[in-house]
Amino acid sequence: MNNSTKTIGDILVATGRLTVEDAARIVERQRKDQVQFGEAALALKVLSKDDIDFALSKQFDYSYLSDQDQSVSPELVAAYKPFSRVGENLRAVRSQLMLRWFNTDPARKVMAIVSPGNGEGRSFVAANLAIVFAQQGERTLLIDADMRSKPERGQQALFKLGKSAGLSAILANRAGLESAQLIPGLPGLAVLPAGATPPNPQELLGRPAFGDLLRAASQQFDVIIIDTPAGSDFADAEITAARAGAALLVARQHVSLVPRAAQLARRLQDSGVALVGSVLNDA
Repeated sequence: MNNSTKTIGDILVATGRLTVEDAARIVERQRKDQVQFGEAALALKVLSKDDIDFALSKQFDYSYLSDQDQSVSPELVAAYKPFSRVGENLRAVRSQLMLRWFNTDPARKVMAIVSPGNGEGRSFVAANLAIVFAQQGERTLLIDADMRSKPERGQQALFKLGKSAGLSAILANRAGLESAQLIPGLPGLAVLPAGATPPNPQELLGRPAFGDLLRAASQQFDVIIIDTPAGSDFADAEITAARAGAALLVARQHVSLVPRAAQLARRLQDSGVALVGSVLNDA
């Protein structure tokens, strides 16, 4: 029996969240009040809303992590709190990106996440968007192209990835796409960390190997999200966005400077990059 044919009670009993005795009490209350299983359980105070959401996610094949699972950073809200306001906002952004870019042409599979400065939430947005795309059933690859930050600040830290070859090794022809790591508990999501910090990140991104990597990844994945370094500090973001063909601009309330964001947007558009939209953090 697969999850789609199991009842909420079956799923919760099988996962240890509900006893057989309490399940029987809920069913009795359900029949008596002519209400849904979840409503009866909440009325009896046997289950929490989180328990009901968990069971529904299993029924509808919607993967997310429990609060007890500490395999990734709590900053990955989409992985832990997909039904929160932030989770809803991320899904709204996903829908707009699908409508404006990914669904407009089968060849459009890549998007860069950019912002003018540091501390504006590029990595947060990139990581959480990758998660919600995977939750939708898209085979998703998240590439950390910020080869200037220390590993403890990038996607390697957010997803708590072990040390391995990353993007820098691939662009130096010392590794391949197999360096991307699958994320347990989030089916369909793979993350390629930045790897060792090279002395020449801009030159590496400008090599044909980067385009070759994206073409190879497009054969295996439906959506490819690329994290980038600060756009006002380095040309890396522009090079990456030009390779991707599209970009999402991230700004942070009370942090981002409007002139710098506008200047970055103009530079990207002048380079032929499709600026698909923008996200304001902490709004």
